[in-house]
Amino acid sequence: MGQQRRDQGDAAFLHVKARYAYRRCTWEAGAAMSSKSALAITDHPANGPNPAGPLVILVHGSLDRSTSFARVLRRLKDLHTVVYDRRGYSRSLHALPLNTTLGGHIDDLLEVIDGRPAVAVGHSYGGSIVLGAALLPEGSSIRSVGAYEPPMPWLGAWSRSASTSAAIGAAAAEPRDPEAAAERFFRRMVGNSSWERLPEEAKAARRADGAALVSELAAIRLATPPFDVTTLTVPATFARGDNSLTRHREVVAWLTEHTPDAELVEFPGAGHGAHLTHPDAFAAFVRRAVERSEEHTTPTTTGQ
Repeated sequence: MGQQRRDQGDAAFLHVKARYAYRRCTWEAGAAMSSKSALAITDHPANGPNPAGPLVILVHGSLDRSTSFARVLRRLKDLHTVVYDRRGYSRSLHALPLNTTLGGHIDDLLEVIDGRPAVAVGHSYGGSIVLGAALLPEGSSIRSVGAYEPPMPWLGAWSRSASTSAAIGAAAAEPRDPEAAAERFFRRMVGNSSWERLPEEAKAARRADGAALVSELAAIRLATPPFDVTTLTVPATFARGDNSLTRHREVVAWLTEHTPDAELVEFPGAGHGAHLTHPDAFAAFVRRAVERSEEHTTPTTTGQ
């Protein structure tokens, strides 16, 4: 557990570095897209000899933002990618009202996709969002999905984790003090030393994300599944780190077993923050989801 906590702390520190490095990245020239719901969306057109292919949407997790994909996106310049700050986070801080259901986050993703053929890949909470979107008739343009360690509190592996249940429960139960909830969530999930290393500006930004965090954690604390992955009709690629906590690994194993046409990708040496610490592996994971969208011709009902 101590080593896992240190790995998560290192990931948090890299997260902050990536956030500020984002402003200096060459791919930041991507165009800002308009959004009816005031979401901050950034479009990065493909830059390469063969730009054809589906749109690739990357969806971030809780207490995170689109800039955390900076190192991954630099490895995907030949693909047409789109990232966005989810409602209530970072540049979408003032996109109101906040979502009070998982369905609200799914609707936001579908707005970003806007009916275009797309591959949707999510990290953590973002993985739960892309799965839900692909299961709706409105998500019929989604050709393939990828999910890295999506949270599913309704599964036994997740609910048995005392530390996660405490962190999620504490944050979701503090709607009157969301800034304190955000700090407490960060400290419990990543570590006190990692919080103390953050610059004051970064601490303030995380506290400002507290209202969105509280809202979405309450939204996903469900006793019954909000969707049925056994009915998914597009390829699903699930990924996990071999240094990740047991609950994350068990949830991914369950999804791979119960989702039709599912494939499992392992990240050697990675923990939950793999998009930050292992950008090469995460970019390869995204590419695999794109490849599988191209291989997919007809729905299958055979799981792996």
